[in-house]
Amino acid sequence: MNLVTPLSFPETAAERDRWTLAFRGPREVVDPNIPYAFLVEEECFAEGEAGPVATIFLTNRECPWHCTMCDLWRHTLTHPLIPGQVPEQIRFALERLPSARQLKLYNSGSFFDPKAIPVEDYPEIARLATHFERVIVESHPSLIGRNCLLFQELLHCKLEVAMGLETAHPAVLDKLNKRMTLDGYAAAARRLLKWDIDLRSFILVQPPFMDPEAALYWAERSIDFALACQATAVSLIPTRPGNGGMEELARLGEFILPELTTLEAALAYGIAQGDARVFLDLWDIDRFPARPCCFNLRVEALRKSNLLQRTDAIPLCASCSEVK
Repeated sequence: MNLVTPLSFPETAAERDRWTLAFRGPREVVDPNIPYAFLVEEECFAEGEAGPVATIFLTNRECPWHCTMCDLWRHTLTHPLIPGQVPEQIRFALERLPSARQLKLYNSGSFFDPKAIPVEDYPEIARLATHFERVIVESHPSLIGRNCLLFQELLHCKLEVAMGLETAHPAVLDKLNKRMTLDGYAAAARRLLKWDIDLRSFILVQPPFMDPEAALYWAERSIDFALACQATAVSLIPTRPGNGGMEELARLGEFILPELTTLEAALAYGIAQGDARVFLDLWDIDRFPARPCCFNLRVEALRKSNLLQRTDAIPLCASCSEVK
């Protein structure tokens, strides 16, 4: 399992910050009173049936961590929000969305960062979430503490926290500049478990600095690590370009898009473990390498796997009579 080391990629966190920022393009223009996106989608719930989830992508300040692969900064502000703006964004979205049973509040950073989500807004956010069965937020592991407990106490439903594990490969994780260790992630997961808060783990499939031939192996080991941390849901994220730095790593030959076969195999492995719901993020799935003759069949099979938590045989391609 080889680790590829680009000569131009820095060795220290501060230098990696500067390197990542240097390749960025412009931000999108966003309104601090309106979420930059919102939608309702179907997801398999912990109880086993599928149901609607309202996802609101809050317009927020940029995350203080500058992860090598992250492109979420493109829809962020350069300054913190003032109290009241986050609840206003949530109201704006909920008034325009169909009804749903669960609520995801994603903010391109950490919900428990007080410079991102003012603590003064917690009561109103909890009130807006009253009719949902579950609220899912995201956070860096280092921020799982007092604010997390405070928000949980205000809710009248189950709280789930999504934390980016990214990869169980320690050397690759270090180069992703997340400033997190596997031990730190496990410690944060134990705190959530102690407080009866569910954990959702985000895992990158074929992150940069990883030999593509090792990508499936490390996706599987990352799933194993998340399950050992008692994750109740695992989201597999196909690693994409889009932040400038990733394009530079691709130019250097240090990042390659994962193939659809790798994504299929990672999802099948995760679901087969049977210890948590495992999902594959299908956003922008058409950019990942696959033969076009069977692509639509395979993507539809992945959608069913996400919803049913069952992996059937990969569809036969009618054109070439092979299993892709």
